[in-house]
Amino acid sequence: MSSTYGQNIRFTIFGQSHSPAIGVTVEGLPYGFKPDMDRLQAFLDRRAPGDNDLSTPRREADKFTVLSGLKDGAFCGAPFTATIENTDTKSSDYAPFRDTPRPGHADYTAQIKYRGSQDFAGGGHFSGRLTAPLCLIGGICIQILEEEGIRIGSHIQQIADIRDEPFDPVYPPTYRFRELQEMTLPVMDLLAGVQMSEAIRMAREEGDSLGGIVECCVYGLPAGLGDPMFDGMENRIASLVFGIPAVKGIEFGAGFKAAEMKGSEHNDDFSIRNEKIVTETNNAGGILGGITNGMPLIFRAAIKPTPSIFKKQQSVSLSKMEPASLQIQGRHDPCIVPRALPCVEAAAAIAVYDAWLESKKF
Repeated sequence: MSSTYGQNIRFTIFGQSHSPAIGVTVEGLPYGFKPDMDRLQAFLDRRAPGDNDLSTPRREADKFTVLSGLKDGAFCGAPFTATIENTDTKSSDYAPFRDTPRPGHADYTAQIKYRGSQDFAGGGHFSGRLTAPLCLIGGICIQILEEEGIRIGSHIQQIADIRDEPFDPVYPPTYRFRELQEMTLPVMDLLAGVQMSEAIRMAREEGDSLGGIVECCVYGLPAGLGDPMFDGMENRIASLVFGIPAVKGIEFGAGFKAAEMKGSEHNDDFSIRNEKIVTETNNAGGILGGITNGMPLIFRAAIKPTPSIFKKQQSVSLSKMEPASLQIQGRHDPCIVPRALPCVEAAAAIAVYDAWLESKKF
């Protein structure tokens, strides 16, 4: 399994959803830097399950334990390794899926690739549970980037057909980033948040689920990060964002709306403001030719509906090679979107920090 990322900061995520623990080993962190562990834990808490009635009842504290890489509270140059215990597991809930794969999950494809050797309890290594160590390293990168004046924020752009007010792509509301992080449903428009809550609760009552869109902004980036072709900033961010199991699409700046625009509408005119080169609009999302242009980096990630639903579904018996019905039990999120925000922020932070480190080589 490919669970390693990075050129300048390198990390490997390990563990399974129901193994004793999950975790991450990281190389390339700046020695001497002292991470704020309380703030890092607070970042992980945003992703953790079971803290409100809009998420799964499964309760995991997501408290991390550092095994190596710190000395007197600072990174010491050795690989940083931390683990997070899995404490609230019910592996028996997943026994039927060994033979009858769940629609929308990786049960079938994992069976084909690993021929029964895979851990299927809780989704094994395919589970969204593995986004906890992603948030652990991402939360550290966020703190490092802030020392360089780079800030990251996100909000729920959409759940089902309910839309929030988008970020201003030229003047994003960075003053609201901290406020959004403290909200159960991080939205700009509070009425939209109320409507989203009602829709999620209704989906839960119906035994169904909802998807949505997360909009993320990286503010304060210098121009010049990234590369053309295969190591562009879009590529770097997308490869990490698609490591979040529920993500099915990503767009930068105007995104797919660019297909409806003329060149005269989509091009961002250059100008000078406060002795700095800027663009009047930001349809490019802060990236030109794979390289940051100094404007806010804006992207959106589409999150699919949680595939674990309580409605009866059609599947097959792998052993009998015949149709079989399936009704999932257990504890599942009616909408994964609210818990995905810190994961998306973490992915952006890691990709940006990796590119930032590369720029320091020259």
